[in-house]
Amino acid sequence: MTINRKKAFWVYFFLTVALVVILFPIYYALNMSTLSDSEAYSYPPRFLPGSHLFQNLSRAWNTVHMGRLLFNSAFISGTVALAKIFLSILAAFAFTFFGEFKGKFFFFAMILVTHMLPLPVRIVPTFELMQTFRWNNTYYALTIPFFASATGTLLFRQLFLTVPASLADAARIDGAGPLRFLRSILVPLSKTNVGALFLIEFVYMWNEYLWPLIITSSNDMRVVQIGLKMLLASEAQAADWNIIMSGTLLAMLPPLIILLVFQNTFMVGFGLKEEK
Repeated sequence: MTINRKKAFWVYFFLTVALVVILFPIYYALNMSTLSDSEAYSYPPRFLPGSHLFQNLSRAWNTVHMGRLLFNSAFISGTVALAKIFLSILAAFAFTFFGEFKGKFFFFAMILVTHMLPLPVRIVPTFELMQTFRWNNTYYALTIPFFASATGTLLFRQLFLTVPASLADAARIDGAGPLRFLRSILVPLSKTNVGALFLIEFVYMWNEYLWPLIITSSNDMRVVQIGLKMLLASEAQAADWNIIMSGTLLAMLPPLIILLVFQNTFMVGFGLKEEK
């Protein structure tokens, strides 16, 4: 065995070990969702799938009205992702093609600064603002505070900077106004970035827990992440981990579908794969 083959062997060996370590908890969670109540608490633990998957899924679905929770999460995640893309494209377009307007550097710097502030830092003033608007327990409070995106603005601005100035001049000579140039030329050029950003923002909002927990008070406005917490029993009662893992499986499916749909677009948008 040559040195290169030995090196390749050890690389693949350690990658395989790392993959097993990462995937084992996921497999165990999925396996737990197929077990009955008694099998879930058996000792030693059972690592082979059971035959109670659909019964557990039904119990998880009915216990916390999972359909409503999934709808709320999907609506909020999709709305926020689309709004972030729309506003990010407009902001990046202004910062790139509208010359040196007054305060350009200051406003762009302020956008980047917001990227450095995590949600817990902004949560108290944002909550007070939502109370002032009387938006508590509404879709407005669950979506609008997340519409701005420093990441999206920076991503599209860097892309627009690669567009030759001659292309903008040619469009202007042909009579295309700024919005026509944006709609007909820049947006089609940005489709891979749009798909990549949609995937990132959708998954980010799908996993959001703290803000929906604080801003909502009725079960009809809860999201799926809070629903998983609701599946946990009280301290006086043991948790039904097979039911909780069944709920987790239901919560994993929508972002997994989105990931599969936008996988190639995501890889192309971040330069991990060449566009065909």
